[in-house]
Amino acid sequence: MKKILIIDDSALMRTVLSDIINSDSRFQVVAKAKDGVEGLDLLSKNTYDAVVLDINMPRMDGITMLRELQKRNIKAKIMMASTDTREGAKVTMDCLDLGALDFVHKPDRASDCRGDGFTKLFIDTLAAVADSKAPIGAITKTKDEIRSSIKESQKVVELVSKSASKITGNRIVAIASSTGGPRALQSVIPKLPKNLKTPVVLVQHMPEGFTASLAERLDSLSEIHVKEAAEGDVLQPGNVYISRGGKHMHIVKNGSRNVIHYVDGPTREGVRPCANFMYESLMECDYDEVCCVVLTGMGADGTEGIKNLKSKKKVHVIGQEESTCTVYGMPKAVATAGLVDQVVKLENVAQEIIMNVGVN
Repeated sequence: MKKILIIDDSALMRTVLSDIINSDSRFQVVAKAKDGVEGLDLLSKNTYDAVVLDINMPRMDGITMLRELQKRNIKAKIMMASTDTREGAKVTMDCLDLGALDFVHKPDRASDCRGDGFTKLFIDTLAAVADSKAPIGAITKTKDEIRSSIKESQKVVELVSKSASKITGNRIVAIASSTGGPRALQSVIPKLPKNLKTPVVLVQHMPEGFTASLAERLDSLSEIHVKEAAEGDVLQPGNVYISRGGKHMHIVKNGSRNVIHYVDGPTREGVRPCANFMYESLMECDYDEVCCVVLTGMGADGTEGIKNLKSKKKVHVIGQEESTCTVYGMPKAVATAGLVDQVVKLENVAQEIIMNVGVN
């Protein structure tokens, strides 16, 4: 049975979350803390299989506590319980940079946490965090570290430029990621050059409000332009379009152009946006070849979509290598289905994308 620590300043929320966790026979809440000070004290003396951490707390908030864990070199698998305000989304991104593995959006009222939808999402996320084999700790990269990784990718760009004329046809890159994705994407997107020959479309499982902050964060680190995709956006080379949380992103033909179109509707694979829909929508577009990239995440989103896409299009599939995944779920599913052309360590994903689609 996995031992869980809850850190939350609301006594009612601690009780409700405890009830949810203890109702699953895999987990047991063995300790609770009402703020970061108490949480830090417990983590300095004990180990837990996972920690559920609130962000806004008196005395010491969640982000300060993560910084303290980093300073003291205390390793813990942490899942954030986050609010959905714009400011909350930005802070959540900071928490993921500081080593938190994933987050759930916590309803404002404790009573709303008892619904089946939230309970399932909470337990699934907790299980993924507790089972994660990922290296734990902060990945906050300094601008210098990011610049040096961009320099490395520029060498690849120079190499590709010499043989770029051999890369022909109208191509697109389509990326799927989930648990651990925001961290993983920081090792991929900033290494892509602004003269990439193709557009990049990306589904990261996140609720509404959080994808805008993710896009802003990646855009600030990257040469290539990154944005949260808007309805009707025309896909252009050298741009990354991140699907808005809470809606399914499709790529559709509009005359001679390929544009973003959002669809409401139920979840698929338990998620919205769902990468399967993105991949399947490319079946009807006029791209000659699709470079599909499947990164860390729980579940199997992407597998069915890529399988269907392969029936209509030439597809090259890159799967993230297991030891570099926070959760080896989605990449494992595409590999098990026999759909993967390359298995690549996270730090090499960007260069393989560049080699596959070329630069202008």
